[in-house]
Amino acid sequence: MKNLLFLHGALGSKQQFKKIEEELKSSFEVHSINFSGHGGEPVPQEPLSIEMFSSDVLNWLQDNRIKEVDIFGYSMGGYVALYIARNFPGKTRRIFTLATKFDWTEEISAREVKMLDSAKIKEKVPAFAKELSARHFPESWEKVMNKTAEMMINLGRKNTLLSEDYSKIENDVLVGVGDRDKMVTLEETIEVYRQLKNGRLLVMPGTPHPLEQVDGKRLASEIKNFFV
Repeated sequence: MKNLLFLHGALGSKQQFKKIEEELKSSFEVHSINFSGHGGEPVPQEPLSIEMFSSDVLNWLQDNRIKEVDIFGYSMGGYVALYIARNFPGKTRRIFTLATKFDWTEEISAREVKMLDSAKIKEKVPAFAKELSARHFPESWEKVMNKTAEMMINLGRKNTLLSEDYSKIENDVLVGVGDRDKMVTLEETIEVYRQLKNGRLLVMPGTPHPLEQVDGKRLASEIKNFFV
């Protein structure tokens, strides 16, 4: 069976994919990893970055003696997958991104960072704070959030993937977005799809940004249709 690697989003962890992995384990050799600083992995002293997370994937491939791999990347995980495809050709095969934010400017970063206020989250949405605490234990979720905010600011100042990079990716890529996603626009997703040499577009109806609110069975079906 084909190796299929799941890459999580910012503030996420590989545990978020457990249900969908169960749906797919009869069709693929399913794998998932935690990026540096996520899911209890030690939070590094240096800033979090797409380059760092790409190194996490490349090191995992080397450690597991896997030459190349198909990737499903949710949100930031999709961005990492495309960065690897652009800069390390031959390491990835097909790539499926969902809810990936491609358009980063200083203004957009500033808007997104406002949502990453740990004090307000603990006050306004304590259940989410508790979830993040469990997800990143034994590390501090507040530290992970602050590091993530720093990464977003840096992306706004200098986008890791430029517009012209997408046209240089040779892989078959399916870029997906939910029609109710409040973070990722349909316009930015279509723009990237049009630049890809071998791109496809998927708009999932009734789908907001959070992974937990995506229809798991529908997503599993789309993954099988694309990768099998």
